[in-house]
Amino acid sequence: MLNVFFLGLVSFFTDISAEMVYPLIPLYLTSAFGATPALIGVIEGIAESTAGLMKVYSGYVTDKFHKRKSLAFTGYLCGVIYKLVLLFASSWAGIMAARVIDRAGKGVRVAPRNSLLSDSADKHHLGKAFGLHKTLDMAGASLGILCTYFFLRSSADVSQYRRLFMIALVPAIVGLCMFVFVKDKQPERRKVNRSINLRYLFKSFKTLDRRLKLYLFIVMLFTLGNSSNTFLLLRASSVGYSDPGVILIFFVYHAVAAILSTPLGTLSDKVGRKKLIVSGYFVFAAAYFGFAFATGKELIACMFVLYGFFTAMTAGVERALITEIAPCELLGTMHGLQSTITGVALLPASIITGLLWNTFGRTVPFVYGASLALAAAVMLLVFMKSAGCVMSEES
Repeated sequence: MLNVFFLGLVSFFTDISAEMVYPLIPLYLTSAFGATPALIGVIEGIAESTAGLMKVYSGYVTDKFHKRKSLAFTGYLCGVIYKLVLLFASSWAGIMAARVIDRAGKGVRVAPRNSLLSDSADKHHLGKAFGLHKTLDMAGASLGILCTYFFLRSSADVSQYRRLFMIALVPAIVGLCMFVFVKDKQPERRKVNRSINLRYLFKSFKTLDRRLKLYLFIVMLFTLGNSSNTFLLLRASSVGYSDPGVILIFFVYHAVAAILSTPLGTLSDKVGRKKLIVSGYFVFAAAYFGFAFATGKELIACMFVLYGFFTAMTAGVERALITEIAPCELLGTMHGLQSTITGVALLPASIITGLLWNTFGRTVPFVYGASLALAAAVMLLVFMKSAGCVMSEES
C-alpha cells in the first residue's frame, strides 16, 4: 500500500495545482481576451476530446511496453508545462493550447497510473487502494479550490491571475518529485507482451468478459446524462450564490468525496463493486432531481453534498471493478478505454444539456440526466452478474 500512498501524493499535489487554476480559466478568457461562452465551450470541448482519445492509446502503450512509471510521469509533467504556457499566453488561442496540453497529459497518465495502482494493491483490498488514492486526489482538489476561493475574495483583478498561475507551479513540481518514491512493480503473472498490436486488440475485444462489455456500455449510457460540472456551478449561481460562493460550494463537494472515498472503497471490498456502483447511480439520480427542482441555496448545497457521496461511491470502485474483470495483459488498455468512453461521451452530454437548458430552462436537463442514471442503474442491477471482492475464475 506504500506505493498507493505515494501515487496518491502525486495526485494530491497535482490536483492542488490544477484546481487553483481550473475555476479561473473561464473568467480569465472572458475578462482578458473577451471570449464568448460559445468559444469557451469550443475550447473545453477540444481539450476534453483530446484527453478522451489519448486515454485508450496510452493504455495500449502501457500494456505493450510496460513503461508505466515513465509514461505516468510524462502525463503529469504536462501539468507543469500547462501552467508555463498559461503564464505566457497572450490570446485565447494560447489558452486553448495550454488546455489541450493539460488534457493530453491527463489522457496519457490515467491508464499507466491505474495499472500501477492495480499492481500495488492486494487483490482482496482493491477498493480500499483505489479509494485511498481517490481520497488524496479529491483532498488536493479541495485545497486547490479553497486557495482559489480566498484569491477571489481578496482580489478578482484579472491582472493578478498570472500570479496565481505562477504559484500553482509549486505544488505541480512537488507532485512530480513524489515519483522518486514510486516503484514500477512488474508481477510475474503479467509479462511484457510486445506482440500486442491493433489486430491483437481487435481479436481480444471479441473475447472480453461479457460483464466488461456490458459495463462499458452502461458507463457510456450513464455519461450521456452526466454533463460537465460547469452546469452544476451555473445552477448554484442561478439561485443567488456569488462567484466566491459558487467556488466554496464546489469545495464542499470535493471535501465530501475526499472524506468518504476510502471508507466506501473499503466497503466495496466486503459487499462487492456492483452494489456500490448501483447505489451511486441512484444517489446521482436523486442529486440531479434535486438540482432540477431546488429553489433555494440550502437545498442546492445539500445536492452538492449528495453529489460528493456519488463520486465517493463510484470513482475508485469503478477502477477496482475494471481491474477485476479485465484481462491481465490488457489491464491498461481497459482502464484507458473506460476513461476514453467517459471523456468522449461527456462532449455530447454537455452539448445536449446546454441545448435543453437553452430550449426548456434549467429543470429539463437535470431531469434528463437523472433519468439516464436510473436507466443505467437498473441495467446494471438486472443484467450484470455480480463482480465480487476478488477476481473470479471466469474473469
